[in-house]
Amino acid sequence: MELKAGDVVMLKSGGQPLTVAEVKEDDVLCLWMGMEGNLFRETLPLAALVQVEEDPDEEEEDDEDEE
Repeated sequence: MELKAGDVVMLKSGGQPLTVAEVKEDDVLCLWMGMEGNLFRETLPLAALVQVEEDPDEEEEDDEDEE
């Protein structure tokens, strides 16, 4: 799996979406917001992550809501 900064991933075991900040070999620096608005940062092994596919329909719905 090829990841780059800005990609969205999740732990294979579940949880909330994480944003990739940096990739170094088999380690991925991930960022995410906690429930109270705190910013968290953790380096995780690539083997523990799965890339989240963005749904283009979801983006269109957001655009329609703004109009």
